[in-house]
Amino acid sequence: MKQLSRISPKIIISGGGTGGHIYPAIAIADEIKRRLPDADILFVGAEGKMEMEKVPKAGYPIIGLPIAGINRGNLLSNFSFPFKLIKSLNLASKTVREFQPDIAVGTGGYASGPLLKRASKRVPIVIQEQNSFPGITNKLLAKSAAAICTAYEGISQFPQEKVHHTGNPIRAELFQNLPERNKAVESFGLNPEKTVILSVGGSQGSRTLNNAWIEGINELEKNNVQLIWQTGKLEYQKIKEQTAKDVEGIHISEFIYNMQDAYAAADIIVSRAGAMAISELCLIGKPVILVPFPFAAEDHQTKNAKSLVDKNAAIMYKDDEVPLKLVNATLDLAQNENHQKELSDSIKKLGKPHATKEIVDIILNLI
Repeated sequence: MKQLSRISPKIIISGGGTGGHIYPAIAIADEIKRRLPDADILFVGAEGKMEMEKVPKAGYPIIGLPIAGINRGNLLSNFSFPFKLIKSLNLASKTVREFQPDIAVGTGGYASGPLLKRASKRVPIVIQEQNSFPGITNKLLAKSAAAICTAYEGISQFPQEKVHHTGNPIRAELFQNLPERNKAVESFGLNPEKTVILSVGGSQGSRTLNNAWIEGINELEKNNVQLIWQTGKLEYQKIKEQTAKDVEGIHISEFIYNMQDAYAAADIIVSRAGAMAISELCLIGKPVILVPFPFAAEDHQTKNAKSLVDKNAAIMYKDDEVPLKLVNATLDLAQNENHQKELSDSIKKLGKPHATKEIVDIILNLI
């Protein structure tokens, strides 16, 4: 291996469209910069998508491609797709030619397709797959990849000789040294002597979870169970007005900025099953009930959740089961300490605290 501490490698990182692709990319970049402060890192994303805002805020330059995803629900709207793809491939070629990277890294999302396709003709490429079922872009790039870093074992769609089961790149230190539980509970205005449920519906919230808690909040109160409830922006005001005046033992927030305190306060967590959320939950090690978002691409959230359920590391309910089952299932789990311990012990075994380090090891060894 080269003495990388003495050189300034040039690295392109591409991925985006959602936070699930962007934040792993930023975590990888941050770890490279921590080791090699002089490394020259360039991001490539999709014009108009959230990476064009999030990446510069993290301190990295980014170039946007005019690429867009295929709209499966309205095929006529895809008329311009071939033109955007050709334009994106040409701009990707120009970017690779001018930047002259030593390696290219993709974290999924359609923006990474044109860039990594063009980069693979010149340099090694590494792809990172967050989900238990790979997205279209990473499946198409797999044959060209020098290495494939996965969060889950046994992904049959990839050439196994290239696969490294690393876990997802997250800032693990944020989820390992949690604050003391009772102080965290009090910070939400709740009673440390009562059970606390944390409900997380993703950055936009979950209408399914919100409706379940609206219907069941009085049952939680009767059973001395409290709720930290992340509603999302759209329904926050309505829920605040409907419930906060009448019910004690709930903390309602449209978005939870200090997840460390929320995770520390929780005795049980109810969550969607996005890849990055699950990676965090495995490090936290609390009992979890997962409700996969049914409209995720390739139904990957259900596959993510099942990978935990099969190892007795989580309970899962489908979206359409939630209205009848979620509240009672949560109360049953709150009263069953043995089941809580089983779930907690099992999910802790799946945590990958060194994922980011291992992925960057692979990247730097390929340069």
